[in-house]
Amino acid sequence: MAEWRKIEREWRDMLGEGTLWSARENAVYWTDILAPALNRLSLDDGAMQRWTMPAPLGWVAERAEGGFIGGFQDGFARIALDPLVITPLGDPEPHLPGSRMNDGKADASGAIWCGTMDMAEEQDVGALYRFDPDGRWELMDSGYRVPNGPAFSPCGRWLYHSDTARRVMYRFARKADGGLSDRQPFIRFAEEDGYPDGMTVDAEGHLWVAHWGGGRVSRFTPDGMLDRSITLPARQVTNICFAGETLDRMFVSSAAVGLPESEYDGALFELFPGVQGLPTCQFAG
Repeated sequence: MAEWRKIEREWRDMLGEGTLWSARENAVYWTDILAPALNRLSLDDGAMQRWTMPAPLGWVAERAEGGFIGGFQDGFARIALDPLVITPLGDPEPHLPGSRMNDGKADASGAIWCGTMDMAEEQDVGALYRFDPDGRWELMDSGYRVPNGPAFSPCGRWLYHSDTARRVMYRFARKADGGLSDRQPFIRFAEEDGYPDGMTVDAEGHLWVAHWGGGRVSRFTPDGMLDRSITLPARQVTNICFAGETLDRMFVSSAAVGLPESEYDGALFELFPGVQGLPTCQFAG
């Protein structure tokens, strides 16, 4: 079996991101931040749907009680589909109108971890937030140019988060009270590797990372050593999720922004990594 296949569809994503596996729908969701749009691929029949969004949308997470929560340029919002209804919940950065949310996901406690960034990618005003089920948010880290991730170790002890522009992935120790400590550089990308983008963790605790500008996804051991890579024909690979009944299918998004028309840039791919992922966590609010 080939290591990957391109998912055929009628459009390409300008900035595909935020891949999400929904077990309750047997579907993969992902965003096109710059369209802006939210996409859905049914694994039952291969049907595609695409919803136009009112503002740049970095990520979505399932809500345990139904529907989604999303990270828009102007903050958090509940999202219902068919019909589309968006209910704003609050903006952690009203003082930074040139910023937007970039990447985020729920953890096992039902909280959202997400990053914000300067849309122009010129200022180090990006931050890492935790959004709790009670509707409150807390600033957890700051000083990012382009934050990406996060991802969580299966044991719950570690949180991984990147500053893509600096080519570095950090590892934080998670505290019992929900906080973070001991931020340490964990993996650094060389220039020929491109930039670390979205990431996920498999059931064996290995970290999978998308290479923006590197045309591949790579698997790293829990101590940060490169295990292997899967090369893709897209140059700007952006995000990763495991999917399917046994979580052994991997879906990878990519971006076409800044590139000439091509068959693969901005495409969605299915990969066959030979390992299983972890169940998707839902937002408890």
